[in-house]
Amino acid sequence: MCKKTASSKFPSVASTFIASCPLPLLGYSALTHFKVSQNNMNMTARSALVKNFLGAAPDWYKLAILSFLVINPLVFFLVNPFMAGWLLVVEFIFTLAMALKCYPLQPGGLLAIEAVLIGMTSPAHVSEEISNNLDVLLLLVFMVAGIYFMKQLLLFVFTKLLLNIRSKMLLSLAFCASAALLSAFLDALTVVAVVISVGMGFYSIYHNVASNQPSNDFDISDDSSIENPDHKEILEQFRAFLRSLLMHAGIGTALGGVMTMVGEPQNLIIAKTAGWGFIEFFLRMSPITLPVFVCGLLVCLMVERFAVFGYGTKLPERVREVLKEFDRKNSAKRTQQEKMKLVAQALIGVWLVVALALHLAEVGLIGLSVIILATSLCGVTDEHAIGKAFQEALPFTALLTVFFTVVAVIIEQHLFSPVIQFVLQAQPETQLSLFYLFNGLLSSVSDNVFVGTVYINEARAALESGLLSLKQFEMLAVAINTGTNLPSVATPNGQAAFLFLLTSALAPLVRLSYGRMVWMALPYTVVLTLVGLLCVQYTLAPATDMLTQWHWITLPPLDAVAPTAAH
Repeated sequence: MCKKTASSKFPSVASTFIASCPLPLLGYSALTHFKVSQNNMNMTARSALVKNFLGAAPDWYKLAILSFLVINPLVFFLVNPFMAGWLLVVEFIFTLAMALKCYPLQPGGLLAIEAVLIGMTSPAHVSEEISNNLDVLLLLVFMVAGIYFMKQLLLFVFTKLLLNIRSKMLLSLAFCASAALLSAFLDALTVVAVVISVGMGFYSIYHNVASNQPSNDFDISDDSSIENPDHKEILEQFRAFLRSLLMHAGIGTALGGVMTMVGEPQNLIIAKTAGWGFIEFFLRMSPITLPVFVCGLLVCLMVERFAVFGYGTKLPERVREVLKEFDRKNSAKRTQQEKMKLVAQALIGVWLVVALALHLAEVGLIGLSVIILATSLCGVTDEHAIGKAFQEALPFTALLTVFFTVVAVIIEQHLFSPVIQFVLQAQPETQLSLFYLFNGLLSSVSDNVFVGTVYINEARAALESGLLSLKQFEMLAVAINTGTNLPSVATPNGQAAFLFLLTSALAPLVRLSYGRMVWMALPYTVVLTLVGLLCVQYTLAPATDMLTQWHWITLPPLDAVAPTAAH
């Protein structure tokens, strides 16, 4: 969905330029002489098309996408396919970085369609990439929807945490650790969505009390009814309190998400490529992820203890009293039927953990079983009610399919071969650090799923070409996974959960802007990135050897490694 921007009284330079573009470019040459009705202020058909194109995205953004669509074929046919391929990659990263202007599916999809049409890759190659990564698509479709039906339990858990832990340091630690634990087995987007729901509910409760507007229909973004200066000050403190908890929980999803093959979509891609199961993936990542997890929790405590980078604000007592009273009334009204729903969801959570740990089925199929069990035991049988569970994941699933189209272009045009050759010329120990840093840098400005997919494919191709040993490939897979997950907390662009938080309805209410998110994530970014780099450089190889000697992990046969890059 494109982000709305303020309209201008006069046409901008970009609008004028787009409207004066050659008619074949806009594809509506036969319609330019028609006028629409007076209700649309005599807007021409061409102007209407320009307005409709990418919706409310800024005019300069529309102009940039149109320019990309014009330039790419010219460079591909007249200059060099390799250069055109790199242009496509840079342009696609641009659409990811500008996700707040317009959801990347539309502009990225247009670029991908054009790439197929002009011959950068083929539909068959795209289908092959999608087929190779079907497990990831099933994860997004079914697992996210499955966890949607467990939201009541998750809301209950986070609500009790917030109201029963009075120490802000311990509460922050509990939110961060709980989000990490849940994200290791569930979907990070869903965990963040639950935290947002808790925050939105509590914010609306106190805002209505402070503004003397008990009605639920009152606009909670309007502070004009809050006349008492004390209430205004308390509300600002409450906003700062919620901001810090949201960020701690968001970082927690990254700390937990990096540990398991289901924590993030790219983890599953890497695990399938390397031929790892759930337990082996966790063990192979542990030389890096466990020290990083401990350091992440220490950062959580330190920023709260010293009240730096926007942290440290405590929950005002007045707000706590209001929220506790509301929770007390809500608990008293909870029926036996609702209590049994919570019990059923808890049991389904146990099934989910056991099924994933023992790898009883593919991740997506386990998610489907969660949907069936949760809806059956909680009495959700209406088709439309079930359909709502899929709304959250399907746009990102479609975007991921576009990712695979760009990946097909990268493979077919050998775009990353020079980078890989440069890295492979270094010593084996240095290779690990370089892969980690390159992945981290790209993931912090674009999307870590895209970056992880590209680099694991290139590493797989190097393995098949004999440029890497199987042991080195597996350690590179660890470096790629941690590189895409840890430094990507630097900006909302890198983590889908962060972007989801930034674009949520709660973010403007608690004054959580893009710049503030970057600032509040900074201590985590620095510590997680540096600790991860040190572990990749100094502990990964010896720890992997030790785990191999203990027979906790083994090298799989070469044919067990998924052929995602074998083209």
